[in-house]
Amino acid sequence: MMKTKTTYYNAVAFAAVLSVLSVAACVALPQACHLLGRWLGLGSKVGELLLPMHLPVMLAGFWGGPVAGLVSGLVSPVLSHALTGMPVATLLPFMTVELAGYGLCAGLLRRSSMPVMGQVLLTQLAGRAARALVLLVAVYGLGYTGVPLSIIWTSLWVGAAGMLLQLVLLPVLTRVVRR
Repeated sequence: MMKTKTTYYNAVAFAAVLSVLSVAACVALPQACHLLGRWLGLGSKVGELLLPMHLPVMLAGFWGGPVAGLVSGLVSPVLSHALTGMPVATLLPFMTVELAGYGLCAGLLRRSSMPVMGQVLLTQLAGRAARALVLLVAVYGLGYTGVPLSIIWTSLWVGAAGMLLQLVLLPVLTRVVRR
């Protein structure tokens, strides 16, 4: 009985630490991308291309479970916005839902028998679908005009490099941790 309780507390502690590290990475990595973008003369494009907040949130889900992933996805964009102004206020609710979707889905799939590559693809699809759904509801259901619907498709095209990076890194990192 005691061993099971200790194991549970260790898992909770691991998930909590992982969530905190994920949130910290979600604040720091976009800043690094923006600094690189300024240095290269690309502005914020490097962040838009590499999707630096997505990777830590997905890792939190794959490594720590659905609660760690969900908490990381919900807290990261809000804290980043409060500290840095990014993501911008007009995108904040949509990005929060997207990242929460990534974290939750990754966590739910982490014990699945599906190959890790399939888990990553399904997680990417779930996060983007959640964002698209919330955008559609905001525009058509609530009359929101702050973001054009075309962002659904342009973000897929612009973020393709980041999505490919996730497809390469996440399976490798997840396999290393699961050993």
